Amino acid sequence: MPVNVPRPKDGSQVPPGASWGAGAVTRIGLPPTPPDPPPAPPGGTGGRDRRLWWFVGAAGSVLVIGLVVVLGLTVSDGVDPLWSRPDAATDVRPPLARRCPLPGSAVPGTPTPANPEPATPVVPPAGPGQPLRGGRTVDPDAGISYATYGAPWEPWRAVWSAGSLEVPYKVGQHFVTESAYDGFSDYHASILSAAVPAAENDALTFDIECVGRQVADDVRTEYYPQPNRMESIRNERATVGGRPAWVSVFRLHFSRPGLRATDELAAVACIDVGRSTAAILYISVPGTHRELDWVVEHALASVRPG
Repeated sequence: MPVNVPRPKDGSQVPPGASWGAGAVTRIGLPPTPPDPPPAPPGGTGGRDRRLWWFVGAAGSVLVIGLVVVLGLTVSDGVDPLWSRPDAATDVRPPLARRCPLPGSAVPGTPTPANPEPATPVVPPAGPGQPLRGGRTVDPDAGISYATYGAPWEPWRAVWSAGSLEVPYKVGQHFVTESAYDGFSDYHASILSAAVPAAENDALTFDIECVGRQVADDVRTEYYPQPNRMESIRNERATVGGRPAWVSVFRLHFSRPGLRATDELAAVACIDVGRSTAAILYISVPGTHRELDWVVEHALASVRPG
């Protein structure tokens, strides 16, 4: 391509054959060369890899420590984590449900057959402890109510968990027949009620005869001086307040130092009220107050459900 040759500043001609260095030349038609990429940061990806391995190592350490702790606890308890089997489930049924399992032919919800309800006993026309007109003792836990009697009977205001079955009597009436007969204990006449678990889980039926016999036997062996002799009066299926029941009435003969009473008339009614618990009515009249023996049958006849 032509190059312009500059003339000398003094106006003289350029000598023939003179040569001049070429100036800067722009190349036409070629794209510019791209710049070189920036240099890699110091260390490259090594830092990120080191952090990843650190997390993996920490997680592995935690897992190993956890396994060591579990194995240590297992070995200290004498349990083989690979071959041991869990213990059999503990029987959590109530005591009466364990003692009185329903026979295989029992139909849930079917009331236990009961004998007809006896006639209401006659109340003596005069004397202490007359039933109060319109008075009712209500036990919502047991699901029953029964007659309330006048003096010497008075309200029961305690919880007495009696016997090996620990029936929790907390509603009823009583009066003290002998105070501090052994130096610190009182002897009572009583009309008490309670609810006691008798069915498995939430079942609404149970073996009324077995439960009734178990409770009556617990009364005789745990509530009274030993040894004692039982004179059985009633021990049968019955209808109490329109509900199936097992009724035991008996007189116990016994002796205890310091106690004037040597016998007692007692009754235990186990009533099916359509719940998983049985209603228990326990009545006792010491032999020192035989004029009140009529209360036993009268109280039984006065029971109503609800």
